[in-house]
Amino acid sequence: MYIRTRVRMYKKELIMIYAYARVSSKDQNLERQLNAFQNCGIAIDKILWDKESGADFDRTNYKKLIRRLRYDDLLIIKSIDRLGRNYECILCEWKRITKDIGANIYVLDMPLLDTRCHEKNLIGKLIADIVLQLLSFVAENERTNIRTRQAEGIAIAKQKGVRFGRPRIILPDNFYEVADAYITHTISYNEALNLTNLRPTTFYRYLKGYNK
Repeated sequence: MYIRTRVRMYKKELIMIYAYARVSSKDQNLERQLNAFQNCGIAIDKILWDKESGADFDRTNYKKLIRRLRYDDLLIIKSIDRLGRNYECILCEWKRITKDIGANIYVLDMPLLDTRCHEKNLIGKLIADIVLQLLSFVAENERTNIRTRQAEGIAIAKQKGVRFGRPRIILPDNFYEVADAYITHTISYNEALNLTNLRPTTFYRYLKGYNK
């Protein structure tokens, strides 16, 4: 019983330092954020990252990070928009980490956002809160602007006749004849594919529509 108590107390005093990186899609590169972590002068214990949108916090490794964070642990991020891009959600998440969990956050690109420095400094804490709200607003505003520009670009492209999505498949002239033969078991499945030169999924999709 005594040994277990000692171990539990030791684990409670052990502070872990995490870093979290995020990009919005799988084809984007995390290297810039990872390099920043390597050069920040802090010995990081664990780096977690997601290649998912910052619209919300329902991300695989972010949720794993939150489950691991303990009181007095440190979370490092390169910039506030890597945490997320929703103004209210960023503020709520910041409060959850720093107040509810009791961990610290350090934003590399904005040294004012370092909760380790403002625990007993009310003026510093006030300035950090103002900066946090401003940057959170900027992050969401940028996300909104990106979506607006995308929508405008798509609208202009459509006006110019640009088609989006998969190109429409032109059925071979013999499709309906072959489909009838397949339905009546005159020819086999493989023979139908060879005669129409279609992929199995494509053949079945159009065959299903033909049967209707």
